[in-house]
Amino acid sequence: MPEGHVLHRAARLQGKRLAGRTIRAASPQGRFSAGAAEIDGTTLEAIEARGKHLFYRFDGGRVVHVHLGLFGKFRVQTPPFPDPSPNARLLLSTDTDRIHLAGPTTCALLDPDAVDRVIERLGPDPILDPVDGAERLTRSLARRRIPIGAALLDQKVVAGIGNVYRAELLFLVGLHPFVPANEVEPEVLDQLWKLSVDELRAGERSGRIVTVRPADVGERTRSALGRGERLYAYKRQGRACRRCGTDIVSADIDGRNVWWCPRCQPER
Repeated sequence: MPEGHVLHRAARLQGKRLAGRTIRAASPQGRFSAGAAEIDGTTLEAIEARGKHLFYRFDGGRVVHVHLGLFGKFRVQTPPFPDPSPNARLLLSTDTDRIHLAGPTTCALLDPDAVDRVIERLGPDPILDPVDGAERLTRSLARRRIPIGAALLDQKVVAGIGNVYRAELLFLVGLHPFVPANEVEPEVLDQLWKLSVDELRAGERSGRIVTVRPADVGERTRSALGRGERLYAYKRQGRACRRCGTDIVSADIDGRNVWWCPRCQPER
């Protein structure tokens, strides 16, 4: 599932192409035909991201809410436009650009009040809330006894962190994923939040997740890192930790795998 940096990047880049323009909308698949008809011929005022959610704001207060889920995917197309896929849930087009959306978990037309209700259910977004997010995160986790590794994937706790960033951020702060959330020290949570802001913003700019510090793999810059050198823990079970050489391990946590280094992230 795409993590928050992907949605913020999509909002920024798609907005450059479509915001402020009159849009033609269609739903070749048919599952969003009524919604597409309502926004067809209207002006797309802005595209906004919050966590893993996208909001396409049209004039007249109409908002298309998109959550990609596991299988959703955007394609940005330019003329000559190819024939749309029959599974395209939504096409947003101008004469020069087309956004092709297929397979999302959610594609719904909402009014502004419904949008507010979606946003109110989400925790702080590291890309949008760098200043007050640490305090909100600390308050939220103080009420949770579940492992910190499970809590970080709860979008009510923090919006936008997924399985890759979860493993990498916990490694960077040296925190074992099974430590109860309400036992993590405030100073560690503050560090975790600051890293989440830095890492997700870097991911939004570059379009990829790169958490490894270049010196740990003998390089000088992040851009010099090869594809297999960009992560510390995620999906590296049985491979040597880049910092201490201990084998990375993995376990199920709340129905999903998490990866960590037993030495760099010791049990308490």
